[in-house]
Amino acid sequence: MAADVDTGGAAARRDLAVRAAVEQGLLDGEPLVCLLDTAGIRASAAALTAAFEAALAPGTPVLHAFAVKAAPLVPVLRLLADAGLGCEVAGPGELALARAAGVGADRTVLDSPAKTVAELREALALGIAVNADNRQELERLDALVAEAHTASPVGVRINPQTGAGTIDALSTATATSKFGIALRDPGARAWLVGAYLDRPWLTRLHIHSGSQGVPLPLIAEGVRELHALAEEINAAAGRRQVDTLDIGGGLPVNFTSDEHTPAYADYVGALREAVPALFDGSYGLVTEFGRSLLAKHGVVVARVEYTKTTGSRPIALTHAGVQLATRTVYAPAAWPLRILPYDAKGAPKGGEPVAQDIAGPACFAGDLLASARELPLLAPGDLIGVPDTGAYFFTAHYGYNSLPRPAVHGFAVTPAGAVRFALARPSQTLPAIVAEAGGAFRDALL
Repeated sequence: MAADVDTGGAAARRDLAVRAAVEQGLLDGEPLVCLLDTAGIRASAAALTAAFEAALAPGTPVLHAFAVKAAPLVPVLRLLADAGLGCEVAGPGELALARAAGVGADRTVLDSPAKTVAELREALALGIAVNADNRQELERLDALVAEAHTASPVGVRINPQTGAGTIDALSTATATSKFGIALRDPGARAWLVGAYLDRPWLTRLHIHSGSQGVPLPLIAEGVRELHALAEEINAAAGRRQVDTLDIGGGLPVNFTSDEHTPAYADYVGALREAVPALFDGSYGLVTEFGRSLLAKHGVVVARVEYTKTTGSRPIALTHAGVQLATRTVYAPAAWPLRILPYDAKGAPKGGEPVAQDIAGPACFAGDLLASARELPLLAPGDLIGVPDTGAYFFTAHYGYNSLPRPAVHGFAVTPAGAVRFALARPSQTLPAIVAEAGGAFRDALL
């Protein structure tokens, strides 16, 4: 498989950043920080756009809309917008973040299986692209489109029912998925064609059949079904009613090493093999990648607070756990993470590997980032780095034990090797936790 970025350079930048975080005091008073490699993020965005540009007919309209759920941080959305990407949002909160980042309505797509009338009305008023999830939502849109003119492109999400990947909870194209209109259910295809013929304002089709654990051929099969349905609708309409295909995202991420595989070029190659007509310029394209753009460019840095041995098993107790790596803690087989050992000064730590548990701070037994992981024996004051956490990990905090959200810093490395940090999100204060927990309403239930 191809590689999208200079992985050796990214690993070297990461080690420089960990050392600099110690030297510049980012861990003073805060035993946990999260770092984002801005050069790596830009490199992934460039690799995505380049892979499609190389394959598409010249002049084909393309919008690469970042899936905000993967990293809902305004500075991240702003950085990606500067790199040429838009936003895919799944609700009013994510839409507010995209707007705060300065992302225009014409570069925003609204997807959600449970949009309210108010959300739909706002999107249509702003001119944001909307993908309807189901028949009842389409009926709501009938009334809203009749109520007021809109510049919003509107489409329908389909479920091609092409099957599951290795992680059931992330497989969106199963026979019984909650997403979209099931294409292979009896009568569904004919109903969809009729729905488009009855609604000339429906000009898009949407699918999202990929995610972690879904192989590229299975993702491509779903996109092939989408293209075939668009051709069928346009043939029935006698005109090019569907002009844009939103093919979603879901490129899997390699969590076992620093290699960026599969690459966006691999993804495009799988699509070209399965549905070559997708690239002939007949349709504009929208993509909705998230995890693959950010995951490899984030690292958690946490202090080892204590170590102990229980039942002959060494355990390192750290400040990084379920509040940051929720999926790993609850489903470790599906979401394994690497652990990088550093000494107290932030230098990579060597030594004889010893099987040890890396535990988080939460008060339940399963709060483990790794079990029996062979690493140089960790000691109090050492640091662990948890790479590949730039998407869906520390950016989507889980408030177990009222553990505060940690600070997030972007970093850049100068040609001379100096590391410059920029605060992207401050750590959550204790008064903010109290306020969030109803502190202003202390006596409300008396």
